[in-house]
Amino acid sequence: MQDDVKSLTPQAAWELLQKNPRAVLVDIRSNMEYLFVGHPVGAVHVPWIDEPDWTVNPQFVTQVRKLVLGGICHEDDAGCAPVVLICRSGKRSLEAGRELIRNGFSEVYHVDEGFEGELDEHHHRSSVGGWRFRGLPWEQC
Repeated sequence: MQDDVKSLTPQAAWELLQKNPRAVLVDIRSNMEYLFVGHPVGAVHVPWIDEPDWTVNPQFVTQVRKLVLGGICHEDDAGCAPVVLICRSGKRSLEAGRELIRNGFSEVYHVDEGFEGELDEHHHRSSVGGWRFRGLPWEQC
């Protein structure tokens, strides 16, 4: 399958979101991650996989579609609203992005480092990459 999900660094994702007011940042992590670890300022939360069963959210595509004003493309001249997905380290967001592409979304991005980045040599996150490590705006509940 052709992978049409475009990868962005955290900085490039932030820049896209600032330049395009139609772009939507979707945090796809679990409820616990979103609430307790923190999340990018302005992100909308739509879990891809969540507790208690840790199965893929069967309503994910529909919920994201609602975020882009009830459909995929309503403005013929403007094209589809860009959807930027973020998870912990960039793996789930790529998988979720592929599902959006399969369901007709045409401008889908994922943050390749995620919110927390990969584990460092001490098994800690947010020390070698990720939205938070890059100093981009985030908040915690």
